[in-house]
Amino acid sequence: MEFLAEYGMFLAKAVTVLVVVALIIGIAASAGHKDKPSGLKITKLNDKLKKLKDQLQESVLDKKELKELKKEEKAEAKKQAKAKKSDDESEAKKKKVFVLDFNGDIKASQGERLKNEISALLTIASPEDEVVVKVESGGGMVHQYGLASSQLDRIKSHNIPLTVCVDKVAASGGYMMAVVADKIVAAPFAILGSIGVVAQVPNFNRLLKKNDVDFEIHTAGEYKRTLTMFGENTDKAREKFQEDLKDVHELFKTFVSDHRPAVDVDKVANGDIWYGQRALDVSLIDEIKTSDQYLQDKCEDCDVYTITTPKRKALGQRLGLAAQNAVSAGVEKTIEKMSFQKWYM
Repeated sequence: MEFLAEYGMFLAKAVTVLVVVALIIGIAASAGHKDKPSGLKITKLNDKLKKLKDQLQESVLDKKELKELKKEEKAEAKKQAKAKKSDDESEAKKKKVFVLDFNGDIKASQGERLKNEISALLTIASPEDEVVVKVESGGGMVHQYGLASSQLDRIKSHNIPLTVCVDKVAASGGYMMAVVADKIVAAPFAILGSIGVVAQVPNFNRLLKKNDVDFEIHTAGEYKRTLTMFGENTDKAREKFQEDLKDVHELFKTFVSDHRPAVDVDKVANGDIWYGQRALDVSLIDEIKTSDQYLQDKCEDCDVYTITTPKRKALGQRLGLAAQNAVSAGVEKTIEKMSFQKWYM
């Protein structure tokens, strides 16, 4: 019995060690690796809508009505096939519409995924096709959203029509992305605009002085550091910082003006926002319509494909460390928001 008891304790210790090792590996994997893309997922929206339609018909129609409807649809399909066969022009390949999603956070984190998806579709898309990007973002870091906008501009450089759909919000950096498009379509109460630049700089210098804490910062170059979180800021540093903000704002205004000449930039570039119809009134958008309706309309005479990038969860997340990841992400966001080196649009 004593032997069995000791053996049981040994097994318990061994299991405990294995669990601890697994957790350590999981934490390391979670901290060291982000979610990895697992390839593109392509869905033909036409087929998806047809399947939904068929399911609804089977649910609400009785057998006689359903049979009659299928008979009519079959006859119509034969009629269309015959018309196509006799018309050489209609034998040409059907126009394709490629749909991408961009849900932007403060760092435009989906920029890398967007780049890869655009690189893929540019290998097969032609000027006869169309790319639709569903943008949802309230903006963020200037350089990150500038890069995301440049990715969309790659589509334009290939002479492929580009449409941006906004269902909820494309403000500031989000609008910087939208403005690249040939056409901007927005839902009735979508938020557009916010053409401005902001930087928030907390300063703890008085708190440090109160507690007899010295803080030193050494730079080479007069403007290597203007405002600081812990040192004593000067009026000259504030003036330089404000000048830099104004310069970025002017670049933003020029960017909007170059891509949408119809917009009265001096009127709209005051940081204000516009909802749906109001945005249409000041030419920030071209059409009021939800992305769902826009794409459903396209399905009538185009082949519509949605392109997404599913993510393979990292080992840490698979071991149940999602909570840790969430805390880490929250801390990271707080640090980013406090950082005086970042400007947001």
